[in-house]
Amino acid sequence: MLNETKVFRSRISVFMIGIIITLYMFFIPNSIQLFQKELYRPLYLIWGSFLLILFIFGGFRYVISGNILYLKMWCIPNMSARITDIVSIERSYNLLSAPAGSLKRLRIDFKDDMKYQQYRPQWLRWSYWLISPVREKEFLKKIESIDPTIFINVPEKKGFWRFWDWDI
Repeated sequence: MLNETKVFRSRISVFMIGIIITLYMFFIPNSIQLFQKELYRPLYLIWGSFLLILFIFGGFRYVISGNILYLKMWCIPNMSARITDIVSIERSYNLLSAPAGSLKRLRIDFKDDMKYQQYRPQWLRWSYWLISPVREKEFLKKIESIDPTIFINVPEKKGFWRFWDWDI
């Protein structure tokens, strides 16, 4: 049972997608003018970048395989860490960029001497990750079943900023 692989996709926040669409609404009048003037290259850049952002949002995956937690973008593993190196997991609404499609996140804090980062330069070493798995309770139970010593503080209540929880 320890070698079982579980895949959790990232939440996709309606609020964050709304912000991205609102920002791109400013490009629509410019896009119409560019289209009328038959300037297609800037149009390709504008709308190609928009589609790329939506593509990226849908591709975050968190994979627990054995004792390792992998962060993947579609099928490409970006980072990995041993679950036994996790110190605590807590709720976070941090606005920092993260492999998460939602602002309702989990902050995973690691031990200072993480072995998986020994070959990375000092400026590339992270002491925590921000992730947002869809099936959060199942994710936490799986982590806890592998290492019950991890401190987990994820309250169930909904906060004042409820609109950040609007997820797909």
